Amino acid sequence: MSDEIDFDEILGKYHSDPYEYVDIYASHTGKIHFLVKEGDDVDAVSGEWKHIPGTALFEITREKNPKKVTATTNGVVSVLCAEFEGKFVEAGEKLMTIRHPLKKKEIIEFILKEVLYIFPAPERAKYFFSPDVQSRVDKKGAREVSVKPGDEIIIMSLMKRDTPVYYSGEQGVIHSVYFKPGVSVDRGAPLIGVCPSDKLPIIQKIINKVKAEWDQND
Repeated sequence: MSDEIDFDEILGKYHSDPYEYVDIYASHTGKIHFLVKEGDDVDAVSGEWKHIPGTALFEITREKNPKKVTATTNGVVSVLCAEFEGKFVEAGEKLMTIRHPLKKKEIIEFILKEVLYIFPAPERAKYFFSPDVQSRVDKKGAREVSVKPGDEIIIMSLMKRDTPVYYSGEQGVIHSVYFKPGVSVDRGAPLIGVCPSDKLPIIQKIINKVKAEWDQND
């Protein structure tokens, strides 16, 4: 993490474009039929028990088996690759982009991921804190737990085998935890965000500025 953080530059970026652009891809090979058009509003899954599905975005048919794909985030369809309508596409083909308006909490999380040292998942697997780290987190909270390169901080559970994961990054405290114990995490996705102890006041200053400058309704 840089010693100098340009608050104005970071916040200016989100003031001018307070959105996340979420690309939607074909999950597998199939024939595409779009169910939305460019400019349409879409909703994510909702309801107390997440029982209301998101807006149906497109239908993909493989071997006469149609499958509707629904939105996982709310926003507006800002880009639609209409040339794929009625065509067969390969898995991983980009089909559309949803422009998602960021809430204050989301902006804070995005900024933190820019300024913290992010320790990523080495493989797609389930993760847990090591017993020693979990004990310290339970007693004091993650932000009181210091880590340094070489520490065994996380257990990776893959193919019914548990493997220790050793931390490699800046020495500091665990500021943010991005995984839930026992829930699969994609390779390269963030596990924890670490902040050098002397930078904690700077991080808090960023959070306070976002809270103060953004609409209280966010």
